[in-house]
Amino acid sequence: MILETVTWTVNPVAFSLGDLEVRWYGIMLATGFFLAYLTLQKIFKVENISQQLLDRLSIWTVVWTIVGLRLGHFLFYEPEQFVIAPLEIILPFHNGKFVGYQGLASHGAVIAIISYLVYASRKYKMNMLWLLDRFALSIPIAAAFVRCGNLMNHEIVGSITTMPWAFDFTLGGYGIAGTFRHPAQLYEAFVYLLLYIAFVIYYFKFAKGRVYAGLPTGMLLTVIFTARFIIEFFKEVQVAKENSMLLDIGQLLSIPFVLIGVVLLIYAFKKKFIPQYVEPKEDTKK
Repeated sequence: MILETVTWTVNPVAFSLGDLEVRWYGIMLATGFFLAYLTLQKIFKVENISQQLLDRLSIWTVVWTIVGLRLGHFLFYEPEQFVIAPLEIILPFHNGKFVGYQGLASHGAVIAIISYLVYASRKYKMNMLWLLDRFALSIPIAAAFVRCGNLMNHEIVGSITTMPWAFDFTLGGYGIAGTFRHPAQLYEAFVYLLLYIAFVIYYFKFAKGRVYAGLPTGMLLTVIFTARFIIEFFKEVQVAKENSMLLDIGQLLSIPFVLIGVVLLIYAFKKKFIPQYVEPKEDTKK
């Protein structure tokens, strides 16, 4: 088989403003958030929920997603940094230079999103699964763009391979020239994009607001974290201590989410409960 390998030399920095570097990762992250927001906007319109409520929920979800991404990395992968350099966890600087937030964990983001939406469901008197399900429908497109951002950033690379679609990530400091690796970022992005397309078709063409409680959330958790568990076998480890582990940290963290997802799917198909949310009139006036 003729190899059609790719030497990946894209500059992670899109452009600079003085000492401030704007990276493709940040652009991809923002684009993913925006597309997820547009999806939610259409969903809320179908179900006659106000733009004001959507905006409040979206802003805080983005805030907690970023917090979860950042704290999750250090809690799960580098907990010693809370003692060694706690300020660098909070501030995007290293030795006085702006470096952005290098070190983000998707598992932390998921925990933060779920936690906030559970809180929001109580605050706005919504059915918890109704709210989680609507956000679940939009999340895969954001996740896909995050993984594309990882590709642009030369990070979360795959293990060495001779597959014809392998990438040379030498620019990112992985191995020597001529060493090719799985583009693991694209594997995940492809799965997430397919899930998003399936969700859009399901919701707007078939369900049209009538969704079994827990179905989208269960499907999201099951598909994303099953894919994550499998694709981890084709990745380089994130931290050195994973070299001695049978399953890496990402895989161990994925197992509970898969189990929760399966439970939600069983619940959805067994109960076949379709919750509705009627927004209080005072919310629409704010």
